[in-house]
Amino acid sequence: MTARPASAVLAPPLRVWLGVIASLAASVVVALGAAYARDSEPGTTDLRVWTAVDGAGAPWRHVALATDFVGEPVGAVLLVAVLVTGCLLLRDPRAAVFLVTGTCLTVGATTLLKPVVGRTIHGDNLSYPSGHTAFLTAIALMVSLLATGRLGLGRVAGVTCVFAAGLVAGAAMGWAQVLLGSHYPTDTLGGWCTALAVVPVTACLVDATADRLAGRRACRQSDGQCDRQVEGRARTSGGPPARAVDRRADAGRQ
Repeated sequence: MTARPASAVLAPPLRVWLGVIASLAASVVVALGAAYARDSEPGTTDLRVWTAVDGAGAPWRHVALATDFVGEPVGAVLLVAVLVTGCLLLRDPRAAVFLVTGTCLTVGATTLLKPVVGRTIHGDNLSYPSGHTAFLTAIALMVSLLATGRLGLGRVAGVTCVFAAGLVAGAAMGWAQVLLGSHYPTDTLGGWCTALAVVPVTACLVDATADRLAGRRACRQSDGQCDRQVEGRARTSGGPPARAVDRRADAGRQ
């Protein structure tokens, strides 16, 4: 009952390294938030990145708009719904819960951090950290974690796969947000790090909760089997069922 099931969303070999990455990412989120708190202007790094990205042609803007749509409410709900449906078809409810919980906690974290940091863009629009970047990064991290577990990858290969998936997804959405002028580049870095900090913690919470519930269910089933075995032996020996004996003993004490 204490062994971790094979369906764990966070494979044990990955826990330590992803925990270290999550801690470093959380530190970056806090550091950037403190550096740009109550700011409404791009920093030096933001200006350099904007200069490099500026001037992209119409085809690239269409790609950026399509990528941005994935992080919009409609696109995000559709993507999560497709992934959750796939998990349910594969009969992996723990993975489905992980996807929903991880998405909600990641988006919730960026939503709570924005008014705390108070950085704005284009007037009074709160910008740090980027929720779009955090969302797509979290999705990539969660899907790669589930794939790593199913493929049985080791520590090095698993961590590399998960980190690479998050890096590619974060870079793609971050590029789109900067190109469209929706966020400062450092906002997207903050969103990427937010997902890196939240997803491993979410995976541990989902696994711990699911394991606890599975253990309780196994104990109840075991107790029920013991009761049935005792009653069966009592009937075979011609004696009264164990529960009847217990009731008579209770009546005698009363």
